[in-house]
Amino acid sequence: MEKFYFEVPGIGRKQDAIEFIQEFYAHQSDINGTGALDSYVDDYEGWLEKLERDYVQVPSEERVPARTYFLVRESDKRIVGMINIRLALNERLRKYGGHIGYCIRPTERGKGYNNMNLYLGLKVCAAHGIETVFMDADLDNPASWKTMEAFGGVRIREYFDDVDAHCMVVDYNIDVRKALAGHPEYEDLTISQE
Repeated sequence: MEKFYFEVPGIGRKQDAIEFIQEFYAHQSDINGTGALDSYVDDYEGWLEKLERDYVQVPSEERVPARTYFLVRESDKRIVGMINIRLALNERLRKYGGHIGYCIRPTERGKGYNNMNLYLGLKVCAAHGIETVFMDADLDNPASWKTMEAFGGVRIREYFDDVDAHCMVVDYNIDVRKALAGHPEYEDLTISQE
């Protein structure tokens, strides 16, 4: 099994991060879970500053603290995915968005990598005392909601969202402790602070 780790974005990854986002554009793919990297393609340094502000953000109805990571393949150090973890929820995120947004780059999909992405994300949630993770996905994105189900995600709602997604959305709750315990095959995955 390929090994992966989380890496806190840094200046040394500037070109890799830009190429990561450009791949989504080239494949006309939705972009989720990047901590708004796609809005900072021309200001990577500004994005890094934003991420640091996000991490120490005091929860409010406008903003919540969050941590963004690159999912990196150990063998070639390639960024294959990203995840944005909201460490608290405000009223808006309790309705739509939840604790985690994630993605795998288009050329790396279908290989099970998002399972490792979510596993590591749940480890971060556990370290921050989050016991139940709320997540959602577009109904027409089965790869995302099947990943949640693989970690014991319980579908709690299905509805048409006419405010944010403008499509059918499914909501899930994941028991963090049970999800992590249920996947011993990923125990050696790590979260790097580099």
